[in-house]
Amino acid sequence: MKRLLIAGCGDVARRALPALESRFECRCGSRARGFDLDRPETLGGIEADAVLHCAPPPATGDADTRTANLLAALEKASILPARIVYVSTSGVYGDCGGALVAEDRPVDPQTPRARRRADAERRLGEWCAARGVALAILRAPGIYAADRLPLERLRRGIPVLRPEDDVYTNHIHADDLAAIAVRALEEDAPAGIYNAADDTRLKMGDWLDLVADATGLARPPRIARAEAAGRIPPEMLSFMGESRLLDNTRLKTVLGVRLAYPTVYEGLRNVRAARTHEPA
Repeated sequence: MKRLLIAGCGDVARRALPALESRFECRCGSRARGFDLDRPETLGGIEADAVLHCAPPPATGDADTRTANLLAALEKASILPARIVYVSTSGVYGDCGGALVAEDRPVDPQTPRARRRADAERRLGEWCAARGVALAILRAPGIYAADRLPLERLRRGIPVLRPEDDVYTNHIHADDLAAIAVRALEEDAPAGIYNAADDTRLKMGDWLDLVADATGLARPPRIARAEAAGRIPPEMLSFMGESRLLDNTRLKTVLGVRLAYPTVYEGLRNVRAARTHEPA
């Protein structure tokens, strides 16, 4: 059985693991298992036929030193992986003014976290191209699931922008992203970059209204952009400076993915159903 290294065993990797274990001998690399991408000395003995890279970059700087450390460790292994799948972010595109964005659009990261992701993509692309390793990059937008919803934000009553100032946002259900990663690891999966997004066309405020309705919470207040700096935390506000619609045509036609949750309406339906059956 071929060996798979999973770098970063978070929620998406755990969702993918049951399907992967039928095809691979899986090694989950995480700090809890003595695999620390910030400490190169812990990364020895890597022997993998394929790699699923889900680990986020460091919290500071413009470079992804964790990806650099992972690649250095793979370089020292007795065999090179035939395939690497990297879960990146659609944030590498930056602000696109609400335009429809395909994978051939040049990256223009405008936040430190996006610049770190773009650095990881660049490192992986150069390393894999030089060694003949197939690379699939999955540019994921906002990941959600029944247990991954912005409920605390709604409870705090943090405002969103009024419709005329609002930005388009994109989503993917965590189960679908896991399934996309599983598909990208198959030997016949074409290498390349994929927008790992669903079909939803929705602005951020409308998304939060849907979540509020599905969970029985109050809809957030709407404000003008001129008021936002004083009423919305800076980390949240940074997401309101970028607007784009992800074109997922390649995901469906080239990679052949069929989404279980084509839009957030299907994804939130289970949340509503669960609330309907809650005991009084």
